[in-house]
Amino acid sequence: MATDATTDMADTALSGTPAGPDTAAPATADRSGDPGVRRGRVGSVGWYLLLGALSVLVLFPVYMLLLRALSNPLAYVAKGQPLYPVDTEWDVWTRAFTEANLGRAMGLSLVVTVIIVTAQLITSVLAAYAFAFLEFPLRKLFFVIIIGTLLLPIEVTLIANVETIRGLHLLNSVQGLTFPFLATAFGIFLIRQGFMGIPGDLRDASTLDGYGHLRFLFRVAMPMTKPIIGSFIVISFLGAWNQYVWPRFATDRSAWQTVQIALRTIGSDRVDRLNIGFAAAVIAALPLLLLLIFFQRQMIRGLTAGAVKG
Repeated sequence: MATDATTDMADTALSGTPAGPDTAAPATADRSGDPGVRRGRVGSVGWYLLLGALSVLVLFPVYMLLLRALSNPLAYVAKGQPLYPVDTEWDVWTRAFTEANLGRAMGLSLVVTVIIVTAQLITSVLAAYAFAFLEFPLRKLFFVIIIGTLLLPIEVTLIANVETIRGLHLLNSVQGLTFPFLATAFGIFLIRQGFMGIPGDLRDASTLDGYGHLRFLFRVAMPMTKPIIGSFIVISFLGAWNQYVWPRFATDRSAWQTVQIALRTIGSDRVDRLNIGFAAAVIAALPLLLLLIFFQRQMIRGLTAGAVKG
């Protein structure tokens, strides 16, 4: 008996598992009944329900826009404006695009927007780099003056800008639509804040490696602030595409109407054509939707930059 006991102890020592019928590995504890786990699940379900409700709240106006675009206006009102399409008109999209000459308006807006975004990106990056890394007299004063222009609404400078455009004979031209917006204080401020987050040791190391200002800007500074620059591109595009006040004063011919000016008159002359205006609004929003989808990662990273320390 002593020999059997000794053998069992030796086997146990070699295998690392206690011998005998009572030595089975314990099963993993089931924590499904743990009050903390239950509270966590209830909290997750609550958050999902809240986010779902907010999503419905945000998407409901979009649904109503599509609903009014597809429904015949007279039949929809006669039915009591229900939450489903009435007398659906699937050809409303082609009618909105062709009858209102929306293609020309969107093309002009796209050209104007691309010029404004490109110019604002170049001027903002260069000015932000100067204010972040260069030393020159009255740097802080100039920066404060530039930021101070953010407090001025477009109505303050509207008359002066219109008179300037008229004096330069730039009415009804791409130059007249873009000239006042080739630089923006918001872009300078936003990108400068991103540049200020670059460690000074990295700038010193780049200088030792022979990097000049332009090389450091394009090889180091801009790649490190790519999310912020991407966010600014989206914001700049949205602002340029949605301009309404300035194109109203910088043009006086229908051929030079941008998309936002064209939307004002599409389908507003007759009640039975109101759905054409809704369809045109959906078409005009498609470039913005594609832009947000393309830059969504940069937008999220740019908005959350600096939120996590470590």
